[in-house]
Amino acid sequence: MVQQHDAPPRGYRGRGATYAPHNRFAPTVSVAEDDGWWQEAAAESLATEVREEQARSALSWNTSPDLPFDRSLNPYRGCEHGCIYCYARPSHAYWDLSPGIDFETRLIARSGLVERLREELCRPGYVCRPINLAGNTDAWQPIEARLGTTRAVLELLLECRHPVTLVTKGSLILRDLDLLAALAEHRLVRVMVSLTSLDADLKRRLEPRAASPTARLRVIRSLHDAGVPVGTLVSPVIPGLTDHELERLLAAAAEAGATTASWMLLRLPREVAPLFEAWLATHAPERARKVMSLIRQCRGGETYDPRFGHRLRGQGVFAELLQRRFTTACRRLGLNTPAAEAAMRLDTTAFRPPQAQGDLFA
Repeated sequence: MVQQHDAPPRGYRGRGATYAPHNRFAPTVSVAEDDGWWQEAAAESLATEVREEQARSALSWNTSPDLPFDRSLNPYRGCEHGCIYCYARPSHAYWDLSPGIDFETRLIARSGLVERLREELCRPGYVCRPINLAGNTDAWQPIEARLGTTRAVLELLLECRHPVTLVTKGSLILRDLDLLAALAEHRLVRVMVSLTSLDADLKRRLEPRAASPTARLRVIRSLHDAGVPVGTLVSPVIPGLTDHELERLLAAAAEAGATTASWMLLRLPREVAPLFEAWLATHAPERARKVMSLIRQCRGGETYDPRFGHRLRGQGVFAELLQRRFTTACRRLGLNTPAAEAAMRLDTTAFRPPQAQGDLFA
């Protein structure tokens, strides 16, 4: 296990987090002590570990008024993309792991997930509404290339004509273009490709193992050309660091074929705030004070505001300006038109429960 520290000791090559904050549920913690034998060390490289967890259920349910879906499915816990700002990082503490380096290097693959989903879709009284695939961590992160759980989920959803919504920043989604095109023929899928920055160097530091900006735009173009409804999610918008790119990101997505767009302000719940501040100190020290000042201006003086209606977009003058800029740019670029939004609506009437495993008379 990576030793936990109160302060960031160094960066890790190819990783987003600079240290491993304490797991808030752990009964004991370890603290690094200076023994006097100081030496300058190069950035350490950490391998990715994957362990399996037998899934006891497939769907997660929510009643959040901020979210456009009431159910989601996540094939993996933790995410090798390593986005330093990821709001899902605190959830790793529930598995006795650190939301820092552990979140992106010690992953959990949920085995038996497709079987559990099949069982849940077969239950009497199940009401079909779109499933959001990977609302917590990316379903097309690198380990999906080997494990294929996400593809198996899509195959089941196509079999039973169940609608699904997708958000990703991984180019691996193009491996499944055949399934996505088939789902689109029945109005069963819409995809949002997440864009953060067009600056490849900044992307490499913010999201070390996610697809490049060029690759994500290529994903949008490929999905559009295959007839799959696709939009972009400009997220997170980081005040003082990426907010100046808002209009350019929307223009690039529209040119690639996106027809709808949305945006979210940077969220820093629990351990994410100190992790992000440590990242700023390492990778953008000259902007750190300005970025954190603007974030607090959008969060009522705090680093985070968890209230529904505020947590995704913030409040105050700067947040309102971002919203006006977004709305103006979308209108100019022809994004989010009534026709585009209508094309994104999914069909829930064609759903047919899949055959249960072991059906004797199938």
